[in-house]
Amino acid sequence: MPELRIPFARPFLAGKELHFISQAVHDGHLSGDGAFTRRCNRWLEETLGARRALLTHSCTGALEMAALLAGLGPGDEVIMPSFTFVSTANAFVLRGARPVFVDIRPDTLNLDERLLEAALGPRTRAVAVVHYGGVGCEMDAICAFARVHGLRVIEDAAHAFLARYRGRALGTVGDLGCLSFHETKNVISGEGGALLVQDEALAARAEILWEKGTNRRAFFRGEVDKYTWIEVGSSFLPGELTAAFLQAQFEQAGRITERRRALCAMYRERLAPLEEQGLATLPRQPGGCETSGHVFFLLTRAPEERAALIAHLRERGILALSHYVPLHSSPAGRRLGRAAGELPVTDRVSETVLRLPLYFEMTDAELGEVCDEVLGWYARRRAAS
Repeated sequence: MPELRIPFARPFLAGKELHFISQAVHDGHLSGDGAFTRRCNRWLEETLGARRALLTHSCTGALEMAALLAGLGPGDEVIMPSFTFVSTANAFVLRGARPVFVDIRPDTLNLDERLLEAALGPRTRAVAVVHYGGVGCEMDAICAFARVHGLRVIEDAAHAFLARYRGRALGTVGDLGCLSFHETKNVISGEGGALLVQDEALAARAEILWEKGTNRRAFFRGEVDKYTWIEVGSSFLPGELTAAFLQAQFEQAGRITERRRALCAMYRERLAPLEEQGLATLPRQPGGCETSGHVFFLLTRAPEERAALIAHLRERGILALSHYVPLHSSPAGRRLGRAAGELPVTDRVSETVLRLPLYFEMTDAELGEVCDEVLGWYARRRAAS
């Protein structure tokens, strides 16, 4: 195999990560809910406008907390896109609920809000949206639908840290928002996530679930004389080393996000001829949305074309990837969920989406090399046809 020169993603240090980790060790607190965890929670609340923010060990953990807070149980249904990572569905299936998969829009690859009515059933309790690539779903329409039918809106904002919809931070528009700080995301801590809560009643419960179902935080605030088991919860907290690393990344979050947005803009400018010539489709950004710059992708005209282009780039030492296998057609998805009708856009996109390398320390020259290889491959293919 050729040497990999341009990876798909690359972890990085942006500032004081190692200093803060050393400080956490020196301070003598490495388990959850230490000084760095509390600093991160406050930063998220102040920066994003969340009523309550709680760091978690992963976005998966945040989604599982959201399922508990939404009161989901056996027989309940949650409408969601099939074009998403399995954690979106697993969180609800673990509570006994059933995913109801709907198709995505061809422009943003987000849940198609026009299909919600047809997916609604007597046991529907929530809508889980996924902001693909950091581009917001049509949250006004989705939240209006949810209000009419008494549903919770849960945002899987794993791609959408610091992205905005009509001026509001994604993850804070619905009832509950879930963030990811996995090493492949924009701002990272290796593994990590956060739950954002907008409802004050849910915020109080979230704190209990977060602390394994106990009122331990109330005890440390002096509000009770001892802490005890209140309701079902789990160990959702990250360790303090994770929070220390993340706090340093938060301090540079604006710079990181702007660089990724700039890289996406360069990709779009360089690869625009492919769309102009009808050879591929590039990402869309609707009005009112400010993207996080998390993903840049092409939609090829056929699955075979995607496979050949991925192979060509790999031969040149460049790693490009496909994305989700649709949940509705997976073994577990067929067994544990149901599709609300046909999902032709999901099926087509899953076979043709190709994600290009994108990371904070990517140089203009590296991006230019990726574009040159993509454009050159299409030019040679066109000349040979």
